[in-house]
Formats: sequence, C-alpha cells, structure tokens
Amino acid sequence: MTTNVIHTSKQSSVVPMAIIAVLFFILGFATWLNGSLMPYLSQILKLTPFQGSLILFSFYIAVTFTAIPSAMLIKKVGYKNGMALGMTVMMVAGLLFIPAAKSQIFPLFLLAQLVMGTGQTLLQTAINPYVVRLGPEESAAARISIMGILNKGAGVIAPMVFTALILNNFTGTVGQALSQTQIDSMANSLILPYLGMALFIGVLAFAVKKSPLPELAKEEENSSSSLSEVKETLSHPNLALGVIAIFVYVAVEVIAGDTIGTFALSLGIEGYSVMTSYTMVCMVVGYILGITLIPRFISQQKALSISATLGVILTLAILFVDTQSSIIANTVLVPLGGVQLPDVLLMIAFLGLANAIVWPAVFPLALSGMGKLTSTGSALLVMGIAGGAFGPMFWGLLSGLSSLQMGYSVMLPCYLFILFYAVKGHKMKKAIVE
Repeated sequence: MTTNVIHTSKQSSVVPMAIIAVLFFILGFATWLNGSLMPYLSQILKLTPFQGSLILFSFYIAVTFTAIPSAMLIKKVGYKNGMALGMTVMMVAGLLFIPAAKSQIFPLFLLAQLVMGTGQTLLQTAINPYVVRLGPEESAAARISIMGILNKGAGVIAPMVFTALILNNFTGTVGQALSQTQIDSMANSLILPYLGMALFIGVLAFAVKKSPLPELAKEEENSSSSLSEVKETLSHPNLALGVIAIFVYVAVEVIAGDTIGTFALSLGIEGYSVMTSYTMVCMVVGYILGITLIPRFISQQKALSISATLGVILTLAILFVDTQSSIIANTVLVPLGGVQLPDVLLMIAFLGLANAIVWPAVFPLALSGMGKLTSTGSALLVMGIAGGAFGPMFWGLLSGLSSLQMGYSVMLPCYLFILFYAVKGHKMKKAIVE
C-alpha cells in the first residue's frame, strides 16, 4: 500500500503551504463576494427575492455537476495543473462579468456565476488534499483550521473591498427610484474591479503552474465500480446522514452570509454591501474558539450540539424580533464605536458563530469507521456543498410568498437536523460483517 503523504522538512514545506494559503484566501474572496453582489444586482436589475437567490444557486450548483468530473480531470493532469486550470476557469468567469455588466442581461450574470463556481470546484478539488498531505497527519486538523480562518477572513475583507471600489460612488441610492443613467453607471462600475480580479487570478494561475509545488502521489485505482462503491458508502448511516448534515449546513451558512445584505437593503441600510463581513467575523471567532476548545475542553459531538442549538435559538429570534429594534447595537456596538444596526441583522450575523465548527465536526464523525471507503465518503460529503444552491433558493421562494424576514424560517429544520445528527445520527453505524 502506497502512502499519499509528502514527507517534507519544515523548511521545504513553508513555500508550498504559503502558496496554498494564498489560494484559500482567493477562494474565500471570490465566494463571499456573492454577499455584496447579490443585493447590488438586485438593486440594479430590480430582482425579486427568488431571482436574487438564483445568483447564489448558479454559483453553488456547479459543485453538483462538476465535482466528479473535476476529480477525474485531476487524475489525468495532476494536482498542480488542476489548480492552474481551476484558476484559469475563474479568470474566464471574471471576464464574463464585463459583457454581463454592459448588457445588464441577468442570464449572463448567472452564466458568469456558474463558470466561477465550476472553476472554484476544480480548484477546491485540487487544493484540499495538499493541506492534509503537506505535513504530518497528526497536525492536519490544525492546518485545515488555519486555512478555514483564511477562507472566512477573506469573507470579511471581500465585502469591504466591494464597497470601497464600487458602492461608495453610489451612496444615497438605497430606497430611491433609479434613473436609467444611474443604473448604467452602477452596472458599468463592476467592469474594472472584475477585470482586475480576472487578471490577478490569471497571473496567479501562471505563477502556480511555475511554482515549486510538489506533485502529490496518485491514489491507487479501486477495482470495484464507482457506482457499487458509492452504494456501499451510502449504506453506512453515519455517512449518509452526514451528507445530509453537510447539505443543510452549507444551506444555512450561505443564507446567513449571502442574504444578509439583501435583507439590509430591504430595510434601507446604506451599508448593505458590507453586511456579509459581520457574519464572517463571527465565523472566524467560532473557528478560533473551536481550535482552542476542541477536544481539550469539549468534544466535537458536544460542540456540534451546542452549535445546532444556538442556530435554532437565533433562527427563532430572527423570525420574531422587531425589525426596527436596535437594542443590541445601542448596548454593545455603538458604545464601542460601531454602527447602529437593527437587531435582526446582528442575529443573522451571529449565525456565523453557530455555523463555524459544523463542517469540522461533521466531517470526522461522518467518516468514522469508513476504512477503504473514506475517499469516496469524503467526495460525497463535499458534494453536500450543493446545499448552498438550494438553501437561498428556498429562502427566496418563501420570502416572495411572505416576507424576507419569514424567509429565514427555512433554516429551522436545517438546524434541527444538525442537532439530531449531533445527538444520535452520527452514532448510527453499519454493522461490520467479517
């Protein structure tokens, strides 16, 4: 049996890990930019909540269709080339925003998002194994957590950059009827930032191609058919339920991170484009707490239970709090020099704290006891990211039928399922017959 870990010295692994860290930051930046893009396009194109949710759907649905083809492509071209190809596809997506902005044709924006999601999936598929294999297995969890902080940290910065480069030129437009001249100007303001991002990612793709990243050893081919292996993997209840848990988790993570700006826009908040940053700050805090407390002071099962319970409590608070109330902001934020925001927005942001450690907790619980089926189980869990496509879509549908605030009720069954998985679901193991 061959090993897949690259045994490198501490010094020789510094440069590869630095490159991977930059790529994780880029992934986070491009992903959480959606939280600003969604309300901005909703304002320009006069989108309904459901139409706005399609901006997220087209981005995350790419995982469902391209995860397995990406893995097959990487087997042929290698991990490093896979990274470069993934970033090249992301560069093409950035360039597609130019004709979309010029024409203001909504389906073109959706196409650009779909291509961006495809590039991200390819890059994710290639980059994640490096984090595990560039160093000792026993310290892999620490490396994964650090990369997670970089990813969410990029989510804090991306909305701020979007606001500084684009929205600051159009203050005072929230809640106002826009003229065609204003709409054209706002749409065209997307061109230079996305062109710059595309060029930067293109240069980075070339740099990675020429970088000293070591190639990972190829995995052994499995003699059994892919379909039978998937069926065997899903026959393990803890894994099958784990896939559902990841699906609903990503659904609530994306709802909390990417719809908060749209809700803020509906409440007349001028700084709606930076709202995603609040959610991401809470997620970074959650990651740090997880690194500090698990497993030294609390088990990952207990942490998952606490996270799900907090999610349920916050969801109920979001649904029933007065949207005009600002008690939390007046008590905490304003005295510290922060801005005054409605409590309902802060509670949505606090969901970042509840969501932070769900992914790191569910993954090991779902893969426990999977043995030779671990890689297949991991691929199925990654496909659960498709929840990011459907969660916001159901939020948009429900919002259209009632209100944006009541749309968040879609999160309640999601957190309840995560709580079930934390308490019982992960313990449901298939009996191993010798």
